[in-house]
Amino acid sequence: MQESYRLRRGRLSLENAYYLITITTQNRYPAFTSFQAACCASRCFYQPRVQELATTISFVVMPDHVHWLIQLNERLPEAVRRYKSYVSLGLGESAWQRGFHDRMIRQEESLRDVARYIVGNPLRANLVQDINHYSYWDAVWL
Repeated sequence: MQESYRLRRGRLSLENAYYLITITTQNRYPAFTSFQAACCASRCFYQPRVQELATTISFVVMPDHVHWLIQLNERLPEAVRRYKSYVSLGLGESAWQRGFHDRMIRQEESLRDVARYIVGNPLRANLVQDINHYSYWDAVWL
């Protein structure tokens, strides 16, 4: 049974589809400004129990939110729940706002363009002048 009632109205949790997920911290608190916290959030995308539900294509960890491009293997709400849980366990407390924003990537959209947009977030936020000076991102094409 699909858990589409937990997704935004009109959205489905479709296996093998690509999704861009945005997850924000509680009250937009900058929980990921420390090296340890940002590394924890970055590592959890590759936690085996998360990866069995969603294959990570690209991500960026920003101070108060994350962007995550995935290919869905099972249920979207469960993949996000597991990711949030592992980050919370690593931090020793829950940092997350309830819910998440999802956007299914259409066939005609370029995954590389979406990944470039994700990776460019630290530049647009003026956190760094060169993306090579920001450590908390990844893309499968590297």
